[in-house]
Amino acid sequence: MASTRILIADDDPIILLDLKQMLESLDYEVVGEAGDGQQAVQLARDVQPDVCVFDVKMPVQDGIDAASIVISEGIAPVVLLTAYSDRELIDRAKDAGVFGYLVKPFKPSDLPPAVEVARSRFDQNQQLTKEIDNLEQRLEARKLIDRAKGILMEEHSINESEAYRRIQIQSMNARKSMREVAEAIILAKSV
Repeated sequence: MASTRILIADDDPIILLDLKQMLESLDYEVVGEAGDGQQAVQLARDVQPDVCVFDVKMPVQDGIDAASIVISEGIAPVVLLTAYSDRELIDRAKDAGVFGYLVKPFKPSDLPPAVEVARSRFDQNQQLTKEIDNLEQRLEARKLIDRAKGILMEEHSINESEAYRRIQIQSMNARKSMREVAEAIILAKSV
């Protein structure tokens, strides 16, 4: 089984090195290292890691803003590391959608649960997003088919099931989706 690929970001080179060694000793593969948030975002886009581990306080762009971008682009989940646990940072982290929050100092044994849960939750969120998109597309198609049925019923004085059947037959004959046929009927009516 391939090891989890992790991108790490911290502006302190010593902490970055310690974090890399900890992760590698836990059989994770560190695929990139960044010293600021902006560099972390670009590196995440380039290497497409499984998980990102970012420090909160970094120059150019802090870890929370970087996490928000990485998560919103659907690249990877982010676990934040910080020496700070004040309410404002926690609220910003929640708003950014981070998947884990570890307060320094932490033990190496704290990393696997944070990384694995973050990865699992991210995968679940990605799957739910796909399902929602699919449902939205199906709902939109259903609305278009209903509009097209209404047009056919009005123009040809037929009932709903006959209008639906005509759309189905045209769909099969033209080798187009019922949505495409419905869009064509609606377009023809509007011309």
